[in-house]
Amino acid sequence: MASILLLAIGVAIAVALFGSMALQSLTPIKEVVLSPLEKKCQQIANEGYKIQALYPNSIPDELPEQDMKRMLYLDNIWMNECVSTLPHETILKIANNVERDFASRE
Repeated sequence: MASILLLAIGVAIAVALFGSMALQSLTPIKEVVLSPLEKKCQQIANEGYKIQALYPNSIPDELPEQDMKRMLYLDNIWMNECVSTLPHETILKIANNVERDFASRE
């Protein structure tokens, strides 16, 4: 009698695990949906980080003229359109995403 009870418990656990796996595979993974402004800010941050990665220890005056102009332009857009309008948490999330993406490429 005890062996039948243990077998029933084992089957119940196995069915529960398989059912859980089936439900998990059928449930779509929640994708992070960014607003158009967040996407734009993500692109701005990516471009700025690319320039910064090329000249890690430089100040803007030491950059080649084209890169300096591009960096100042991106910085202006970043401050006026991203930092001034998006919540602090979103700005940090974007910065972390950019850093993580570049670190994974290296």
